[in-house]
Amino acid sequence: MNLSIDKAAFAIILGICPLIFLPKLPEQKLLFYFLILFLLLNITKNLTCHFLALVSISFLWGCLHAKTLLTQVDFLTQGQKNIVAIVKSVQLQKHHQKNEKPRVLLRIHKLEGKYLFPPIFVSVIWNDHLPSFCSGQKWQLKVRMRAIHSTLNEGGFDSQRWAVANKQPLSGKLISAKPIDLQCDMRQKMISGVKNSINIYDYVRILIALAFGERKLLNKNDWEQLKKTGTAHLIAISGMHIAMAALFGALFARALQFFFPITWIRQGFPLMMSWCSALFYMWLAGASAPTLRAMLALTLWLLLRVFRKKCTAWQVWLWTVSLILIIDPLAILSDSFWLSCFAVAALIFWYQWVPLRLSENRTWYQWLRQLLMKWLHLQLGMMLLLLPIQVALFHGISLSSLIANLWAVPIISFITIPAILLAFLTTFIPFIASIFWFLADFSIGLVFSPLLFLSKGWLSISKAGQLISYSGWLAVIIWRFQFWRSHHIISVVIFCILLWIFTERSEYKRYKWRVDMLDVGHGLAVVIERGGKATIFDTGVRWKTGSMASSVILPYFNWRGLELEHIILSHDHNDHIGGLYELLKFFPKAKVTAPFNPLKKSDLITFSVCSEGNQWEWQELNFEVFWPKKREKNAKNNDSCVIRIDDGQHSLLLSGDLEAKGEYQLIQQAGHKLASTFLQVPHHGSKTSSTSPFLRAVKPTFAFASVSRYNQWHLPAQKIIKRYQKNHILWRDTSVSGQLTVFFFDKTWKIRGYREEFMPRWYHQPLGVFKHQ
Repeated sequence: MNLSIDKAAFAIILGICPLIFLPKLPEQKLLFYFLILFLLLNITKNLTCHFLALVSISFLWGCLHAKTLLTQVDFLTQGQKNIVAIVKSVQLQKHHQKNEKPRVLLRIHKLEGKYLFPPIFVSVIWNDHLPSFCSGQKWQLKVRMRAIHSTLNEGGFDSQRWAVANKQPLSGKLISAKPIDLQCDMRQKMISGVKNSINIYDYVRILIALAFGERKLLNKNDWEQLKKTGTAHLIAISGMHIAMAALFGALFARALQFFFPITWIRQGFPLMMSWCSALFYMWLAGASAPTLRAMLALTLWLLLRVFRKKCTAWQVWLWTVSLILIIDPLAILSDSFWLSCFAVAALIFWYQWVPLRLSENRTWYQWLRQLLMKWLHLQLGMMLLLLPIQVALFHGISLSSLIANLWAVPIISFITIPAILLAFLTTFIPFIASIFWFLADFSIGLVFSPLLFLSKGWLSISKAGQLISYSGWLAVIIWRFQFWRSHHIISVVIFCILLWIFTERSEYKRYKWRVDMLDVGHGLAVVIERGGKATIFDTGVRWKTGSMASSVILPYFNWRGLELEHIILSHDHNDHIGGLYELLKFFPKAKVTAPFNPLKKSDLITFSVCSEGNQWEWQELNFEVFWPKKREKNAKNNDSCVIRIDDGQHSLLLSGDLEAKGEYQLIQQAGHKLASTFLQVPHHGSKTSSTSPFLRAVKPTFAFASVSRYNQWHLPAQKIIKRYQKNHILWRDTSVSGQLTVFFFDKTWKIRGYREEFMPRWYHQPLGVFKHQ
């Protein structure tokens, strides 16, 4: 007896799933034991043993892929490497702004003269003196590579996991470059030609995204509207787009068959044309991971049709997911993989549990009404059942997504995508092609016309409100079993059980107050929280296209459901005040305290000076300012606002970027008053601060520093870390731990790092050879 295909598929998925939550990958010896276990279990004739054998070999297969990737990263980050690389990035802009160098994605083809398999990608900053890049070029490069290392915080985007899932765990610095082949590939030539011919249209950026999957031209407003209306999936080419391309190919084939002799008409021709049409669209989209997965699912479905195999929707789903994971086990880490799987599973569940029963239509009016009912039924199911994955990935829901998708999906599916495909088919007749491009652009204009208004329906959901996202599934289950009619008590019990399961039950919920040093790279942002209210000390860095406030701090506040009441700025440097106005935009009632005035005259914000002697009480916590002596016009490092916070038992000293000179003056001014349980390490642990007298004055038990793993100043200085250790002060920093959190209880405290304790995952650990970077 052998395992059924369904059980085998389930075993494969079950075996690879541990890659999501493993804190570290098993050692070589343990993997060898799994191989022996597989062989022993496979010898028996017991089906359960065969199932477990397949689970163990699948686990081994997943770990092998993960270990191979990490081994490649370790080797590639050891010094300079000679590589032959193929450019994967598409050139969309010939001219970049001054001092703006494009980042180019390369696939490493050869390493030190030998072919590299499996392929791995590295992103490099393209130098100005080199010829303009384009997709398909081949280069001989000398590169110094380092592993991707992202900030890691509650509520933030996990870019390190994304990099591992997409085989892009490296960034590099070009040392030298020599072209081997400067010819662009066919896809780049098509993109350049199309872009030049459609530049006159208003929505050229959307057309390029839908035609080729290249979304670099989309601006921030585009993404905001798409996200807040729940229509971002329309721009990311995936299952829906590939399915529409396949449908277009099948209909085109059926149209051609009207001109065929009856003996030529076979079912296989439309199926083949649909597959070829989907394959062409996948190639146009750059064969990205989502399109490859969609193409694999379509291929499996078409094969089942060709060989006339009868199977349920759940079987096709199960086989497709297992096949994807066999080919690429690391896809299990991809958000887009889970979004696709969850969406299809939700649809199957919806149509089986909530079928739409309609009477037979007899008139065109009844037919149209039923068509609208079916479309509303589909979108309602997607909106309700995708809530959990939406909240998990985007930390919010769009209240207007039902209306937005009812409007946008038909237009994109039945007008825009067919028009784009017809434009490609008629490329050699420019006049006809331009008509289809115009139609596609006009249809996108129709889609976007109501989105600005509908984007106001976005609702951010905090971690505590996650339970609401399961209400759709709960409602379907209760309605299906009709508990609401005769089993009122059971309905309440089910709801209470789910509430108990999904509500966070942790010892840390009993803390009195907490302090979070957010991982903002080279900068500072410390959040003091009590009772759902928060004070923040510094706001991280701002750059030309964004800030740590928008990418880290605000997502953290939204996810934690906190209200910001007070912003304290240590001094007037960008890495400390960069996110001020971004925070004030979302929390206009927050008051600002600083040793200088960072506000404009027109700002209606309550401002107070941070200077020696100021004291206040907030949420039963005492704040006392020790430095500077007076208000400064431009507060520098040694003018940093130094504040001590205490609850009567535990205390924290925030020191900004204070340096040695300021530390000596502060000791003379405050002396023993500086003594604190915790110390925010001054000036990111540089050699110019954390003097021995200062450490003896503060006498902290624990010190934590805000630093980035890769910084040009090589902070924190090893000399300073040793100084803290010599003074018996425990040390932790954000470059290693990610977000650092201190929980204060009645008589004790606990410190936890997000990378080690909250989310210990093998893909969150520092990748590459740390000592070389």
